[in-house]
Amino acid sequence: MTLNCRGRLLVLERPLVMGILNVTPDSFSDGGLYLDPDRALAHAAAMLRDGAAIIDIGGMSSRPGADIIPVADEMRRVLPVIQRIHKAFPEAILSIDTVHAEVADAAIEAGVSIINDISAGAIDPEITDVALKHDAPYVLMHMRGTPADMQQQTDYEDVALEVLDFLIAHITKLREKGLEDIIVDPGFGFGKTLEQNYALLARLHTFKILEAPILVGLSRKSMIYKALDKQPDEVLAPLSALHWMALEQGARILRVHDVAPAMDVIRIYEIVQQTKTS
Repeated sequence: MTLNCRGRLLVLERPLVMGILNVTPDSFSDGGLYLDPDRALAHAAAMLRDGAAIIDIGGMSSRPGADIIPVADEMRRVLPVIQRIHKAFPEAILSIDTVHAEVADAAIEAGVSIINDISAGAIDPEITDVALKHDAPYVLMHMRGTPADMQQQTDYEDVALEVLDFLIAHITKLREKGLEDIIVDPGFGFGKTLEQNYALLARLHTFKILEAPILVGLSRKSMIYKALDKQPDEVLAPLSALHWMALEQGARILRVHDVAPAMDVIRIYEIVQQTKTS
């Protein structure tokens, strides 16, 4: 699996940080902060300085209970931001967090190189055709239903096994279609209870059999702050512990709001790994 801003040159030889840039009015922890393209550009610049390898730009909230928004509204939010960031940082790797094929296509034309689809193509099946058309890496995530109803669909017998089976089936279909550059995301917080999220994390290592880079999105998730009775922006320390646990089990991309602490975790993790092999 390789990535760059327009193709396949950056080999994932080490874990990477994906910085979250929500250009939405209603995301669960930073809604409304970066709707202005100037503020969005400044935040992207800060995340890149802190070490983010990828900036993931989203124009639709996927918090529990959120509705799927019209394509036109999403385009209006993300395209000016993508264009500004791509112009200022042409070598930066940009990702579009969308469920809509039309948005993904326009975003790639504007400078994005990765499609991050929380719906695994269930909401708009043509989104995988866009990835194939542009030879773009595709983030395949597990979610039951949609953000509006996903938390009513948590009746798993074995959450880790069922998520794994889901990803195996979808990867098989995508590779038969000709799409090879696939990143897998187990979908922490998407249609899972607090306990199920931790059961999934404890068996993250089993996802290595997929032979695809594993992305984990734990940042500011309720599985942390509700367990500790804190606010989403008050759980950096326990988040770092969970990031370490994820790295130990094979995670290659950490998707985060706070880039610098995640980079620190990766740096120390890599030092420890070097001592094991020296």
